[in-house]
Amino acid sequence: MSAREQALWTRARLGRCGPPLDLLTACFDHHVYAPHAHDEFTIGVCVGGSEFIDYRGGRIHTGPGSIVVLAPGEMHTGGPANATDGYAYRALYAEPSLLTEGTLGSGLPHFRDPLLDDPELAAALRLTHTELSACPDPLEAESRLPWLLTALARRHSTARAGCDTVPGAALVAHAVRDRLADELLAPPSLAALAADLGLSRYQLLRAFRTTMGVPPYAWLAQYRVHRARGLLESGLRPAEVATMVGFADQAHLTRWFRRVLGVTPAAYRNSVQDTGG
Repeated sequence: MSAREQALWTRARLGRCGPPLDLLTACFDHHVYAPHAHDEFTIGVCVGGSEFIDYRGGRIHTGPGSIVVLAPGEMHTGGPANATDGYAYRALYAEPSLLTEGTLGSGLPHFRDPLLDDPELAAALRLTHTELSACPDPLEAESRLPWLLTALARRHSTARAGCDTVPGAALVAHAVRDRLADELLAPPSLAALAADLGLSRYQLLRAFRTTMGVPPYAWLAQYRVHRARGLLESGLRPAEVATMVGFADQAHLTRWFRRVLGVTPAAYRNSVQDTGG
């Protein structure tokens, strides 16, 4: 496989003890897939070039920004649409239940057209895929992927949207917030929290996002940054602080610290100590 013929698989987990979900980052010049099928929904976003996909007796051609949805068990193949550009895409392989959490009915959502034009959703799927591939945090995966996959099913399949009203949404959000704060080193899965509250995971996500303005993983990351500030001010090193507040590593702490405060943890620690001196 040449430098341009690359495929990288990453396994994310939906919640600390939840089911796995595979992510594929692929870039090919000439590779043509043999006919095959997956047990899960295949959801891909083209990020470069163009690919042909033979599916359901026809041939489709992707382009940058297009979304492709292939149903479980459906045979398909694919390869470069022309001999010069190659093709690159991001794909995830989702259990069917992930596309039905916020919809009505018990059957599989049916996508009449496998090739979808939805720039907003394509950008969100690509960003989520990229960030989870770099750091497959279980709470982040569970906060982001079911939400996006529900949006995919609602916008583009035959599934009907479920009710978005969550009674006592603020109380739900505050209960989830408190559990995450209490267990920041090993946060419980959203599925478990939802079951404890008698809700679906999608309802929990909806209540939390509506009340708090951000998904659960983003709230917890900001709370961890708040806790990290105090530890840095006491003189601890960023590498020590990262594990003490639940980040996977120092790089993860640094990424969120800069997002929230605009500086690195080391720069913050040094500036606070200089001021104190």
